[in-house]
Amino acid sequence: MKPLFIMKTGTTLEPIREVRGDFEDWIREGTGYASDELSVRSVYRGEAPLDPSEVSGVIVTGSSALVSEREPWSEQSSRWLSRAVAEEVPVLGICYGHQLLAHGCGGRVERNPLGREIGTVTVELEGPAADDPLFEGLPRELGVQVSHVESVLELPPGARRLGSSAGDPNQVFALGEVAWGVQFHPEFDADIVRGYIAGRRASIVEEGFDADALTRDACDTNHGTRVLRRFGEIVRERAG
Repeated sequence: MKPLFIMKTGTTLEPIREVRGDFEDWIREGTGYASDELSVRSVYRGEAPLDPSEVSGVIVTGSSALVSEREPWSEQSSRWLSRAVAEEVPVLGICYGHQLLAHGCGGRVERNPLGREIGTVTVELEGPAADDPLFEGLPRELGVQVSHVESVLELPPGARRLGSSAGDPNQVFALGEVAWGVQFHPEFDADIVRGYIAGRRASIVEEGFDADALTRDACDTNHGTRVLRRFGEIVRERAG
């Protein structure tokens, strides 16, 4: 099988990375793939992505960068994603990857007018999700981890909104048959999101949020892992 490509658009916070590893480690664990079934390219560092024809699927990671800053590597990656969608390569965009996918396919990404969203939140799946292959079998309400300040304010043409949260109406969308964006981090657990709350504490407090309450309310669920595992299954099924 061709490798599952992890398009790495950034890295986690240093204190977390020292203890827990990085995005690709958590994604590998969540999908259940072996290391030799994955290919990781750090596009934010200038590494060239694999050609869409050379991969069985792609997962786009989160990042501390902002899609709205239109950095050259980011714009190039967004065009790559548009091509992958056109070629029906399975795509899962996570957080920054969710926004990058939307941007590359004609959506609009800007600072979230509802403010920062961080911690454990509830995502409510909407009608179309019931028949969607990535979310079938999941409950209507998902407990997931989030950390972002920008959001998809306008979905790409033809996209289907599959889920929303109190802090982001476009938490989940689908494009075509095998491309999805999730604003939440399915690879995070509660310990990781607590690390993000600690790392962003000064900004959280300055913006008027209760960092202590966000920390207390962080909790583990298996919903994110189920999304990652299911995406890995879809990639295998299509590679067939």
